[in-house]
Parts: sequence; structure tokens; C-alpha cells
Amino acid sequence: MKLGIVSDTHMPRMAKELPEPLVHAFRKVDAILHAGDWTDLRILEQLEKLAPVYGVAGNNDGTDIVKKFGYRKILQLGGVSIGLVHGHGDGGRTATETRALRAFQNDPVDAIVYGHSHLPVLKRVNGLLVFNPGSPTDKRRLSQFSFGLMKIEEGRIQAKHVYYKDKNVRL
Repeated sequence: MKLGIVSDTHMPRMAKELPEPLVHAFRKVDAILHAGDWTDLRILEQLEKLAPVYGVAGNNDGTDIVKKFGYRKILQLGGVSIGLVHGHGDGGRTATETRALRAFQNDPVDAIVYGHSHLPVLKRVNGLLVFNPGSPTDKRRLSQFSFGLMKIEEGRIQAKHVYYKDKNVRL
């Protein structure tokens, strides 16, 4: 199973449409995970044209998005359990990963996907895959925009980031 992983789209403020590198890659996935800060449900409509979408709300999302998705969920996909959360809360940006880990500390998950910081993260913590795709539209002080791809095969999870410099490029 192939998954597209995205967070912090902040549309339409940060981009009028989804960046072409993301659209191109997500045409080849079985499902898409969005870790919050959509800011507009029209993004859901765009993503659903590419693949089924699972998501959570972030701190910049309105009540319509919160009602639709909630703030936290556990997904069973491809034979693995994935915790999905935005990661916002008290403690500043440096604590985002800690908040994401705590959100699932009592749940037997194989991976945690989170957002909020716009900082790409890929690591393992005691065998648990921890992944933040970064942002495809708001790189902040980073040199590149990013999103993620995840592959699940025989109960094993692999993930990677896809980086690009121009969110307005047309392929």
C-alpha cells in the first residue's frame, strides 16, 4: 500500500492550488493522510480527486474541519496501525514531536504522523516510525517545501520526504 502524507497546506492563504509535485506523486497512492491545518475544506475536494483521504484538524482549522475530522485518530491501513495528529498545544514548536508521541502513548501504533511545526521529520523511536511531512506550501525558514510518501508492505513501513523549491512549478 502506498500513502501520500501531507500537513499544513494553509490554503488558500499560502497557495491557491496544490503544488504540482504533490499532485503528480499523489496520483500514484492508494490513500492520503492529512495531519491538519487545511484551513479550507476545498483542499479535501482537491485531494479526494486523487485518492481516498483521511485527516485530522489542526490549530488553524475552523469548526467545520474540526467536526469533520476531529483532532486525533488511529488508522488501520495495509495491516499496520498509524496514529494521526496535528501536534499543536502548549509548549512551543520544540515540543511538537513530544506532544504527538504523547497523544498515542497508550495505544499500540506502528507509526505516528503529525504536522504543525512545518519541519520534516523521519526517525524511529523505540521501533516506532515518527513522521512529519513538513509543508507543501509554507516552508517558513527552510530552503524547500515538502510532503511525504509512505509504503506499507508485509507489515513493514518505509517513509520518505519529497522536497522541491518552487510551489508554483507546473510539471
